[in-house]
Amino acid sequence: MAVIYEYPDYFARFYDVLYQEIRTSDIEFFMDKIRGTKGKILEIGVGTGRFFVDALKGGADIYGIDVSANMIDVLKKKLDTSQHHRISVGNACHMNLTKKFDLIIAPFRVFSHIIEVDNQLLFLNNVFNHLTESGLFLFDLFVPNPKLLHEGMKNTVDFDGEYEKGKKLRRISSSVPDIVNQLLHITMRFEWEEKNEVKNKEWKFKMRFYFRYELEHLIQLSKLQLISIYGDYEGGKLDKDSKEFVIICGK
Repeated sequence: MAVIYEYPDYFARFYDVLYQEIRTSDIEFFMDKIRGTKGKILEIGVGTGRFFVDALKGGADIYGIDVSANMIDVLKKKLDTSQHHRISVGNACHMNLTKKFDLIIAPFRVFSHIIEVDNQLLFLNNVFNHLTESGLFLFDLFVPNPKLLHEGMKNTVDFDGEYEKGKKLRRISSSVPDIVNQLLHITMRFEWEEKNEVKNKEWKFKMRFYFRYELEHLIQLSKLQLISIYGDYEGGKLDKDSKEFVIICGK
C-alpha cells in the first residue's frame, strides 16, 4: 500500500498563506492547460484548491482528489455545497472513479510523496486507466540540486510574515538527504501567534527525488507514453540549469 500523508491541520490552515507567496512559477502553465481542455479534468493532490477554485469559477469541468482530509476540509469551505461532489479524499494509487478525463494533472511534486517503485507504477497505471483515449497527464518534480543533496538544508526560514493582520507566522525548514534511497527527510517547524501566545508545531515527512532517466524508465515500464519532459514551465529545454521536470504523458 502507498504511504498516506495526512497533512497536519495547522499546515492545511496556513497552506494558502504560505504558497501564494513562495509558489507561483507553475500557475500559468497548469491554468493554461486547464483552460484549453473542453472535457473533464482531474487534479490529483488538489489540496486547498490552488488551481481548482479558479478553474471551477472559469467554467472548467474539474474534479479533485487528495489523500489529506485536512486539506479537503479547507477546500470545501471555499465551495458551494452543490460542488462538494467534485472533490474527495482518496489515494490516487488505488482510486476507482466512474469518470474518465481528458486532462489529469498532479502538480507541485505530488509524485515525490510516492516512495516505493511498486506504488509509483500503480499510480502511473491508474492514471492511464482514468484517461480518455486522447487524454493527457501532466506532472512536475524538482530537479535534484547536487549541493543540497550533499549538504542538506538546516533551519532555513522560508516564510516570515502574517497569516492574518497583526498575527505573525514563521516557517523554518530542514532537509537531510539519504542519497542511497533517494529520499529527503524533511522537517517543517511552524511558529505562529494566537491568543496572545506563540504556538509551535513540528512536522516530519519524507519525499522521494528522481533523476531524468529514472523517470523515463518508470514511464516506459508503465502503460503511459512519454510525450515530453521540459526543464521549466515555459517549455524550455531540460539542461544543466533546469530546476524543474515538467512531464507530459499520454496513452
